[in-house]
Amino acid sequence: MRKIKVAPFMPTEVEVNEISANRAEIIAYPFESGYAVTLAHPLRRLILGSSIGYAPISVKIEGAAHEFDTIRGMHEDVAVFIINLKNIRFKIKDESDRVELKYSFTGHKEVTAQDLNNDLIEVVNGDLPLATLNEDAELNFTVVIAKGIGYVPSEDLRDEVASDAIALDAFFTPVRKANYKIDPVLVEDNPNFEKIIFDIETDAQIGPVEAFTNALEVMNKQLSVFNGVLDIDISAPAPRKSGDENELKPFLQTVDSLGLSARSFNSLDRAGIKYLGELVLMSENEIKNIKNLGKKSLDEINECLVEHGFGPEFELAENTRANLVKKIEQLKV
Repeated sequence: MRKIKVAPFMPTEVEVNEISANRAEIIAYPFESGYAVTLAHPLRRLILGSSIGYAPISVKIEGAAHEFDTIRGMHEDVAVFIINLKNIRFKIKDESDRVELKYSFTGHKEVTAQDLNNDLIEVVNGDLPLATLNEDAELNFTVVIAKGIGYVPSEDLRDEVASDAIALDAFFTPVRKANYKIDPVLVEDNPNFEKIIFDIETDAQIGPVEAFTNALEVMNKQLSVFNGVLDIDISAPAPRKSGDENELKPFLQTVDSLGLSARSFNSLDRAGIKYLGELVLMSENEIKNIKNLGKKSLDEINECLVEHGFGPEFELAENTRANLVKKIEQLKV
């Protein structure tokens, strides 16, 4: 017999299987039917789209005016050199978001990615070829490595690079593969539960588990925008937004229309307060210091402010405050 539930089943098991240094499986279970794919699909997109990596964003080559030029003594055209450079995966060693690196190679040499290692960066695929030089060759170039996420085309980077440098398409994503599959799993003779198996592979800029945990952090931060919903009291009037001059009407209700007791009204009237907006403009201490305003009257006024959406949490925008002050001055002339 099917039992009535009041909450979905909570998964309890998670496993990490390291297949290699740059590849891992992350397994979680058991999920109720439908919950596994609901979580797995957005996580996969975040793993691919929000993982931080490093990429060259510009290169300046001495003797080359553009990417279709050639360098004397270098077998490769500049276009091929740039393709080789973009295939190299870097890691900035400190917390910098961007570094500029200068290199110089002369004479007969097979220049590989490993030759670009220095105190500022680390090359994680050092066996890749970069350039082949003759005996009389001289190769001098400056490359800028930046931290980022996703893919940024060179057209979007032209304003960020030097005018005499060649902007490069930047492929920051360090994740080569992020797949998942959903398998059935048995829970107390019930076959209608599921298991998520993530298969993640990176290029060694970051590890697969790090890519996964980064995606979890991004998801949590994105969902945190809804935290305020938990604090909303739906029984209370919706708070009013203060903004431009068109929103002054709620503040201009007269004090005698608020339904206050005679004692409270008389205290406000003797103080020359005619509009609700005047109370909104005042601090709590200023209201307390109104002459002949007792505690009961103070509590009544505070309750009135809350009922109209101007409780302690209400913040008056600076432009609205200025407009309200000006409007009340005009009305009281």
